[in-house]
Amino acid sequence: MYIPEHEVRAALAYDALIPAIRQALIDYSAGLVDQPARMILRAGNEEDYRNGWFAVMPVIYGDLMGVKTVTFYPGNAEIDPALGLHTHMAIVEVLRRSTGEPLAVMDGRLITEMRTAAVSAVALDALAPPEAASLGILGSGVQARSHLQALRLVRPALKDVRIWSRTAANAERLAEETGAHAVTVQEAASADVVLTVTASTNPVLEGRWFAPHALVLAVGATGSALRELDDEAMLRSYVVAESRSCAERESGDVRLSGAHVQVEIGEILSGSVAVPRDKPIVFKSVGMAIEDLTAAKLVLEALGSAVPRPPKK
Repeated sequence: MYIPEHEVRAALAYDALIPAIRQALIDYSAGLVDQPARMILRAGNEEDYRNGWFAVMPVIYGDLMGVKTVTFYPGNAEIDPALGLHTHMAIVEVLRRSTGEPLAVMDGRLITEMRTAAVSAVALDALAPPEAASLGILGSGVQARSHLQALRLVRPALKDVRIWSRTAANAERLAEETGAHAVTVQEAASADVVLTVTASTNPVLEGRWFAPHALVLAVGATGSALRELDDEAMLRSYVVAESRSCAERESGDVRLSGAHVQVEIGEILSGSVAVPRDKPIVFKSVGMAIEDLTAAKLVLEALGSAVPRPPKK
């Protein structure tokens, strides 16, 4: 069974996805998920920003197995928009663990978009102080839009939304569409909660701009040589990640700054580690296969598929 994106969109909603992702992150940190390292291959098709990559992300969780294949071609953003080429494209396959039986193959672009925002929403709910009222967004693309929707669900008190983009017109357009304000990068960075969802390969967020109690949701710049946050931002903050091993292997924000991941978000969600309130917090996400499988399972359940059924005797 193949499930195209329009069916995924009709079946997947944040009100179900966010709590499911929360439990998956708890289970990951509890050792209940078998997830090997993501394999990434450079396409080698160009010598510049058009050189894309191809990744394979397998996982076993509960009664299911899954694998996502995903591509990232930043140059697609520069191609004629009429072609409708996204920078990220993906496919997710779901299999029954007990038999290896394929259950479904589905478009994974929207799953990637939504599960990424859902992870940030879980982190926001767990890590931001109750009095947080302002949200600064660095970036104005697909992830900025999806995050704004998900974050507002868990923290409707975030009324003061500030958007910055290197392309001012894009920030102004998104602000007008969402009831936010287009601002300077410093104004966005001084918010109670700061979200970085840019395609930048070099730091765009400086630690000297932070509020003392800031929570930074660092989502962009996935890659060991890429970063959105400068050294001060990382080294003066308490660093939380989806996965310690994934962040320390795949995040340039972590690797290039020399910062260390203090705790996984699943440990905080389970109650085994308390959230510090005496310094800024950086939550670094790089995306994990367990999140894709969790979202894919919800899609199958919403479409009425049996997930899973006992094997025939």
